Amino acid sequence: MSVGPAPSRARLLELLVERSFQRRTVTLSAGGTSSFYLDCKQTALHAEGAWHLGHLLYAAVCELEAAAGLQCIGVGGMTLGADPLATATSLASVRTGRNLHAFIVRKEKKGHGTGAYVEGRANLPDGSPVILLEDVVTTGNATLMALERVLEERLVPVGIVAIVDRLAGGVAALQRTGLPVTCLYTADDFPLDSTP
Repeated sequence: MSVGPAPSRARLLELLVERSFQRRTVTLSAGGTSSFYLDCKQTALHAEGAWHLGHLLYAAVCELEAAAGLQCIGVGGMTLGADPLATATSLASVRTGRNLHAFIVRKEKKGHGTGAYVEGRANLPDGSPVILLEDVVTTGNATLMALERVLEERLVPVGIVAIVDRLAGGVAALQRTGLPVTCLYTADDFPLDSTP
């Protein structure tokens, strides 16, 4: 049985450019404008894109773990952008014999049942070390909110892994938390110049 193509940064970037990147003026969540739009969900929900993303994000998680000298129990981040990333990374971990569980951080507390911010919490005992995932870092505000919610849930964040740094100051804001931040790509990796 085939196990899929070798994970490739170059191929993942091709998929991101083909499926997620648009050169057009957009208003960012922070209120500024940008000459390009990135919707990484279009790649993360694509079968081959999820394959490459899961393995490359998992490799980045392993590098952060090695630097911290520990092994994490979970990966996740703010819904909706981090949801497919967490699942793909979790699945990639199984191929190495690990169970790195996925979790989802809600924007609003669940209105019934447990009333929790974090889904998947049953797989993560109190004090579990976790890595936060993000698709595109602009201001870093979504990840900072996820970080706050994860701490409230008595989990221990040890690092942040993102697909793309927009180079808009968000990574610096995240680094001020004291956590290491790794991004697979920056805005400079995309075809921003509209000239042929």
